[in-house]
Amino acid sequence: MSRLRQMLFVLALVFFVAALMPAMAAEDTEEPGEEAGETEVTSAGIEGGDLVRAFALLAAGICMGFGAIGPGVGEGFAAGKACEGIARNPEQSQLITRTMLIGQAVSESTGIYSLVIALLLIFVV
Repeated sequence: MSRLRQMLFVLALVFFVAALMPAMAAEDTEEPGEEAGETEVTSAGIEGGDLVRAFALLAAGICMGFGAIGPGVGEGFAAGKACEGIARNPEQSQLITRTMLIGQAVSESTGIYSLVIALLLIFVV
């Protein structure tokens, strides 16, 4: 498990650095009055606002990733246990199904909260 976590971290870091590479590229400019051999090299620096925006987008992706794992696992577990309960007691299938759906709706609310936070990070920050 830790090996997979390390590989995912390195992959995310590589994608993050690759996304910032165009902003860090150097740009050669030549003024009309300058000689051909003398050029001024300016680097396109990353401003604070751009860095905040990049981290906000990264945080939105992480927020949705972790926010979707919990409800997905919880709903799958609830559905599996409901199937076991119906198999053991078929007469109570309506009650078990209704209770399972209410539990899944409550479980899904955490995923919706993470979606709201991710949308705030994307469009407000």
